[in-house]
Amino acid sequence: MTTTDYLRQQQAEITEHFVYSGLSKLADNEHNRITLKKIADDELKHYYIWKKITGKDVEPNKSKIRRYIRLARIFGLNFSLKLMESGEVNAQALYEEAKILLPEVGNIQSEEEQHELELISILKDNRLSYVGAIVLGLNDALVELTGTLTGLTFAFGNNHVIGITGLIMGIAAALSMASSGYLASQEDEEVKDINPIIAAVYTGFAYLITVFLLVAPYFIFSNGMVALGVMLVITLLIIGGYNYYISVAKDVSFKKRFLSMSSISIGVAAISFVIGFVVKKYFGFDL
Repeated sequence: MTTTDYLRQQQAEITEHFVYSGLSKLADNEHNRITLKKIADDELKHYYIWKKITGKDVEPNKSKIRRYIRLARIFGLNFSLKLMESGEVNAQALYEEAKILLPEVGNIQSEEEQHELELISILKDNRLSYVGAIVLGLNDALVELTGTLTGLTFAFGNNHVIGITGLIMGIAAALSMASSGYLASQEDEEVKDINPIIAAVYTGFAYLITVFLLVAPYFIFSNGMVALGVMLVITLLIIGGYNYYISVAKDVSFKKRFLSMSSISIGVAAISFVIGFVVKKYFGFDL
């Protein structure tokens, strides 16, 4: 190992000190706040141990600090901590060599292992309790809207009419889904931590955002095929973004979930394409 390796590890410690310190201020209960503050203090202590080896001060990675705190604000503490955990490099070899130079490094090793156990106790985010509600809204909107808009694209020739029709149907369906989500959560006695009203808001909001994103191309482009192509790309991006979040936050396979949701949405769109084509050919719609 070189001095550069030790300096890199020293920077990682001071960076994580500021990240955990910032995340502790976002914690939603006292236990989590105290745990994160303790880890932050330990990381600072580790920084000074590495400094005994390098003899230098190192600046933290400010962009990384801002990124993890921003992600925690938007997607929750769980997501940010899981992402940090997945990005950590196994420094076992570095620790073993550094212990020869400074036995204190052994303390860093044991404390880092303790941190992993402490983090497990706080990796419970309220946002994740409502994943089912978000999936309900997103999945239903993606399947219904991709199918509806694809069918309308081939049945009608006017993008403005297609966009308005999709928007009206989408808003009505969002309200319907929110109501269904509320009733489903209210009836599910096994789920104690879920507020039916919040579940309904998550379901309806996820549906509504998806509607606006999917109909937008029909108000932007005059060519129906271009609007359809952009809409399908947006569909895949939504599926990809959501499944990336879930794969990080809940340690599940991104590829499997992405392929499953994509296949359903694109499959429904393909069937709707055939239906729209048949309707236009045999019923003569040309709006």
